Amino acid sequence: MDKLDAALRFSQQALSMRAYRQEIISSNIANADTPGYKSRDVDFNSALTQAVERGTQLAQASESSVSLARTSSRHISGRGVTTAPPMGGPELLYRVPNQQSVDGNTVELDSERVNFADNAVHYETGLTVLSGQIKTMLAAITSQG
Repeated sequence: MDKLDAALRFSQQALSMRAYRQEIISSNIANADTPGYKSRDVDFNSALTQAVERGTQLAQASESSVSLARTSSRHISGRGVTTAPPMGGPELLYRVPNQQSVDGNTVELDSERVNFADNAVHYETGLTVLSGQIKTMLAAITSQG
């Protein structure tokens, strides 16, 4: 069960990070004409690693500190209640522009559009993978052997 939780936790964290990054990139695109606006982004890989580690630590802490009460001898003993970790925003980094603009704005629309499309494709891929995992689990649960 722990491996199953870890696999789904990773997918959930990855999708949350992708959605958060999409918001940041959208904000950059929306402020492309704002004088002095500094383009922001996150280091996706390190932010996802940190989020998964936080989630694993929280799950381990909750498993060790919370146990389920059995009111009947026929109940299955529980090992603890796990909850999804709260999504803390990763550190926002400033992008270094390839070409400085006169008004101090560092948004490069072509680069932002590429990042937006790339992130959207990765998000959709993550949804497809998660959907496949859930369908596989449902098939295993409902199959008659």
